[in-house]
Amino acid sequence: MALPNPAVDPYFDIGCGRCALVATPACKVKRFPEELLILRRMLLESGLKEELKWSVPCYTTEGKNVLILGAFKEFCSLNFFNGHLLNDPKNLLVKAGEHSQGGRQFRFRSLADVTENIHD
Repeated sequence: MALPNPAVDPYFDIGCGRCALVATPACKVKRFPEELLILRRMLLESGLKEELKWSVPCYTTEGKNVLILGAFKEFCSLNFFNGHLLNDPKNLLVKAGEHSQGGRQFRFRSLADVTENIHD
């Protein structure tokens, strides 16, 4: 299990700081507090190294970016840099946008989404 990176803790407490909503109840990170912490714990248990990049939690292995943890207006997500390479028989991964190349998102709209789709 990897250790939490203290430099990432403020993201979960106040948000990414990339918009004026940082440290307010309207911050997107504040919409999914439990979901994001469960996903963080799962990622740390996987052994990925936690870093802060682009003001958001980024998980790496051997110095290579694997995914970032994100919060948006309608969902939180695991954003895989090379998600197009992943085996996805249930079609859970989606393109982040119409012009996305290799990146894919695994979106969670509620705590139930996380608990139903993330297995210990």
